[in-house]
Amino acid sequence: MKPFDALLFLSFGGPEKPDDVMPFLENVTRGRGVPRERLEAVAQHYLHFGGVSPINQCNRDMIAALRAELSARGRDLPVYFGNRNWHPLVADTVEQMYRDGHRRVLVFGTSAWGGYSGSVQYHEDIAGALLELSRRIPQAADDPMLLRKLPQFCTEPAFLDACASAVRRAIDSLPADPAPRLVFTAHSIPLAADRRFGPVIDGRGIYSRQIADACAAVAQRLGITDYDQVWQSRSGPPQVPWYEPDICDHLDTLADNGTESVVVFPIGFISDHLEVVWDLDNEAKTLCSERGLGFARAATVGTDPTFISLVADLTDRYADGAGNLAAPGVGDNGTGS
Repeated sequence: MKPFDALLFLSFGGPEKPDDVMPFLENVTRGRGVPRERLEAVAQHYLHFGGVSPINQCNRDMIAALRAELSARGRDLPVYFGNRNWHPLVADTVEQMYRDGHRRVLVFGTSAWGGYSGSVQYHEDIAGALLELSRRIPQAADDPMLLRKLPQFCTEPAFLDACASAVRRAIDSLPADPAPRLVFTAHSIPLAADRRFGPVIDGRGIYSRQIADACAAVAQRLGITDYDQVWQSRSGPPQVPWYEPDICDHLDTLADNGTESVVVFPIGFISDHLEVVWDLDNEAKTLCSERGLGFARAATVGTDPTFISLVADLTDRYADGAGNLAAPGVGDNGTGS
């Protein structure tokens, strides 16, 4: 029940100049046997934007907004920034927190979801950073840190409200008659990977079911009963089944069927990853232009005050040492799912 004395904002990371791109992609794919030519093809997506992913700046903007919100609440909790795949790397950030005297740290992972990439991998990041800390500062074994990951938030009303607000703004940007078709999209994963994290219901694991439930909840807030939920950013060998349909394939189908305009909302992302600006703002938008489909991409929730307030709420729930340790996604020092 001891209070926590810092917050780690833990994210994916992304390159911020052309020379970063290949080392970043090598970090992301290490141990997965991805061919060099595939990395070089993906690198071109980053180089299309000058070698800069938007994600780090999005995270800095969210951190600034979160610091202001915590300060306004009288919560004196320093917020640090660490990444899985690129600088500032989480191991370096954890070392800095330790040297700054912090021993009980909350961790906000920038994913709303369960499953491996959405939750388990953040616990692995925490465990790996603490292992590296023990190598760099051996005395940390006698004066250890506790890192507690905050829960998944895909069912939080404030998250769903922020999503609905983003979609509503995008809908309002298009002609009202006929009403645009609402298309939700999230990062695809292999079916087998999804089923490893359950319980498995109707062949689906926790990630795909949470995405479907969140889409339904957002649509309900908007009074929309007919919408689509599709996938994006598929990679890997073609013989491995991933969730489909792909966003661009689906937009082609909508155009074939006479749809006049679409609002695309990347519900699977809380900020603009490279996949968002490439797959949606570039490929999907271009396809819609070629097919005569009106197109609006709803913003990720990012710095929406409702969403930032939610992150502060999650922090408040656990900062004084209490909080539900059985909530999905919560765990200490790398334990949890």
